[in-house]
Amino acid sequence: MTETRSLEPEEWEFWDTWMRAQRLLTRELERGLQRDCDISKAEFSVLVTLWRATGREMRVGELSESLDWDKSRVSHQLTRMEKRGFVKRTQYGADGRRAGVGLTAEGRRAAQSAILVHAENIRRHFFGSLTAEQAAVIRAWSEQVVDRIEPRCGDTAGDGAS
Repeated sequence: MTETRSLEPEEWEFWDTWMRAQRLLTRELERGLQRDCDISKAEFSVLVTLWRATGREMRVGELSESLDWDKSRVSHQLTRMEKRGFVKRTQYGADGRRAGVGLTAEGRRAAQSAILVHAENIRRHFFGSLTAEQAAVIRAWSEQVVDRIEPRCGDTAGDGAS
């Protein structure tokens, strides 16, 4: 059995800095969506997921799985977005018996605009300060973390897409 031990002070400092950087970056990107597009991160996640879907629509259950949100959260989010005119509930599939959701014309405009604005903010706040070598190392490390942890996550619902 491996012995459990604490981190060294330098490791704690590195970890704390990494976590702070993530929080600051996330906060700044969320503020950009709110300020520049008048949408929340949750709205952006739904808009982008539907934007990428075939026909700009999908089953509500698929949306829930794709976002890694529980169905209740998706339902409440869709209700708010319907009121804003971004999405509409649809009958989905050949038999039309499954509940679906699709982007409205307003939702498509909001998605297009937000994708461009968010991409520029990511470029400015994340990629803009990285060298090509740094980006390659972060990407490789991130892929390792995903490969190591994601298979163990199973069916647990999280906070969704960014």
